[in-house]
Amino acid sequence: MLTFRVDKTDSLARLGRMNLPHGTVSTPCFMPVGTQGSVKTLTPAEVVEAGAEIIVCNTYHLYLRPGHKRVQAAGGIARFMGWNRPVLTDSGGFQVYSLAALARISDEGAEFQSHVDGSRHLFTPEVVVEIQEALGSDIAMCLDECPPYPVSRPVADAAAARTSLWAERCSRARRPETNLFGIVQGATYADLRETSATSLVALDLPGYAIGGLCLGESSDLTYDMVGRVTPLLPPDRPRYLMGAGYPEDIIAAVRLGVDMFDCVLPTRNGRTGTAFVSSGRVVIRNSRYADDLGALDPLCDCYTCRSFSRAYLRHLFMVGEALGPKLLTLHNVRFYQRLMSDIRAAVERSEFDAWSDEFLSRYRPSVEPVEEANAR
Repeated sequence: MLTFRVDKTDSLARLGRMNLPHGTVSTPCFMPVGTQGSVKTLTPAEVVEAGAEIIVCNTYHLYLRPGHKRVQAAGGIARFMGWNRPVLTDSGGFQVYSLAALARISDEGAEFQSHVDGSRHLFTPEVVVEIQEALGSDIAMCLDECPPYPVSRPVADAAAARTSLWAERCSRARRPETNLFGIVQGATYADLRETSATSLVALDLPGYAIGGLCLGESSDLTYDMVGRVTPLLPPDRPRYLMGAGYPEDIIAAVRLGVDMFDCVLPTRNGRTGTAFVSSGRVVIRNSRYADDLGALDPLCDCYTCRSFSRAYLRHLFMVGEALGPKLLTLHNVRFYQRLMSDIRAAVERSEFDAWSDEFLSRYRPSVEPVEEANAR
């Protein structure tokens, strides 16, 4: 089972260690997303080399293909995909949000129409726990209802209440050794967030997530909601902000006491030609890089930055070579792991605020405009 300890605090920022069946994870951590059992374009060895200790896979997608029973017969998701390190599986609750047109929600559960073949499937809290236990994930998530942003208070209230109901059922259905995390909902209504957090803490779960944020609301509103929730969560359990991926948001959430993060940004942006670098973000297709023989990020130690120029990386994208998305994805995954390592080191030195100020003084979060993207 999961064990977690906080080794050091710097104000609310926490340095910790999480022991899981497939290994130990240092926190704060960022988990690359491997939705269907693969971090897109990268081998498991490359993800390890980039510094990741845990990844996220998706219950809904693995249930549809290849099927949780098939994964179970292969020894669980970590062995099946050749990762052999900790894996967190999302419950499928985010699909309630992202596939809303294909889903019907009731207190019983979420009924989906498969985006693959149109077949219908009912995800009850009990079924979701059963699937994740068959997948053999190190951390399983309760089924939750994630409302969109913006959302009316009555809809947010109903979703938060249903999430708490489902969490109780998930908790009753799980085996004792299943590391089940509850998910705090409540949209952007502070009192609903507080009620949701209090109801989940009463279940005495191994960890807690904050869901339903980073969906288009302002950063200040995100931070306000996180700041309302984290003081209500047990200090001896890991805290996970779901879907937070921009470096500035991760830093702000660590400052509020969050331990775990995941997002598709590093991998998706890498595949589409945007790199996260020490000074901000680089759109590699821009014509300004056509003759730029410098490294993508001079401060980065990844294979991409050690081996190739911005001009070459741009060339790969302009001619449609698959190597381009792979190299930018590899860099982005490494960038995020270096970011988390630097955060942990700053907390250990009791210098997190000073480090954050220095990082943000040179990091420009806005994306540069695309200039003459089709120029050769």
